[in-house]
Amino acid sequence: MRAEVVEAFGKPLVERELDIPIAGPRQIVVKTEACGVCHTDLHAASGDWPLKPTLPFIPGHEAIGIVSAVGAGVTIVKEGDRVGVPWLYSACGHCEYCLSAWETVCPDAQFGGYTRNGGFAEYILADPDYVAHIPKGLSPTQAAPLICAGLTTYKGIKETDTRPGEWIAVSGCGGLGHLAIQYAKAMGLLVCAVDIDDKKLNLAKSLGADLTFNARSADSITRLIKETGGGTHGVLITAPSLGAFSQGIAMARRRGTCVLVGLPPGDFPVPLFDVVAKCITIRGSFVGTRQDMAEALAFAADGKVKADVELQPLEDINAIFKRLEHGDVAARVVIDYVNNSSDLENKQEAQEVYAH
Repeated sequence: MRAEVVEAFGKPLVERELDIPIAGPRQIVVKTEACGVCHTDLHAASGDWPLKPTLPFIPGHEAIGIVSAVGAGVTIVKEGDRVGVPWLYSACGHCEYCLSAWETVCPDAQFGGYTRNGGFAEYILADPDYVAHIPKGLSPTQAAPLICAGLTTYKGIKETDTRPGEWIAVSGCGGLGHLAIQYAKAMGLLVCAVDIDDKKLNLAKSLGADLTFNARSADSITRLIKETGGGTHGVLITAPSLGAFSQGIAMARRRGTCVLVGLPPGDFPVPLFDVVAKCITIRGSFVGTRQDMAEALAFAADGKVKADVELQPLEDINAIFKRLEHGDVAARVVIDYVNNSSDLENKQEAQEVYAH
């Protein structure tokens, strides 16, 4: 099988021909149809985080495909099922976090495309207990970004504890934010979209954002607070920017909740006086559980959330990474395994093939 492999941190991925994995007991093999490209993949390939993957490894944690083989003892999926192999590759299943449906923070959790080989390959070995079950009618290319970017933003919105009719600010309207806006509207929230790019703000408006603010404007926070009647009840920060983190707290009204899902480098600048005086809650949110996954996919299957995707072939992964480094990706890039590179010249046609 073809695979794009990280053999050295900070170096281009190398295309290799590898053996198709074999399913052992309680394992499955998935033939990849599509795999989203996430900024986390770039961090993994660069070795940016303190806990680094073991070299060599295959990135990719937004993989969708068809189960091609099942090992002994597998009953939850069968050959021919369409599943997703997400960031949460597996967990121990018996610690206090797993037992309380917080498997995402299990100390023994394994992560797709990081501690386990991921979806930048034509086949993936997966744990059947942790794959996403893709609803009928949801195409692989549409589902791929949802099992990470969609799940992350959906869970983040839930963690703000906002209720229908209340205000939420979505800071960053790109790959994660454009999905967050759609989830928030589907959940009955009023949405303030915040970004530094007017094109992304125009997209946010078209997706249903009630108010938009360019964060570069000196009075953007003042206007947001005025137009929402005192600030937003919840703030979801998707932008990988320390400035966005600081601004996010300023957007929150008294007793509001600010949820962090972006991971910019450096220390978080916390304005302690404002946090204490306004009784603001600051909360981290890390992807989502299997139940959150089912809920996030259900919104998309019902037509309430749709990812803005750009299809590309696997062999272009290094060029895609370069674009990510320079912020030259408007929403989500998805690697297409069903159509070859020549087929991808007309990306709309590729999407229609999947839809039917």
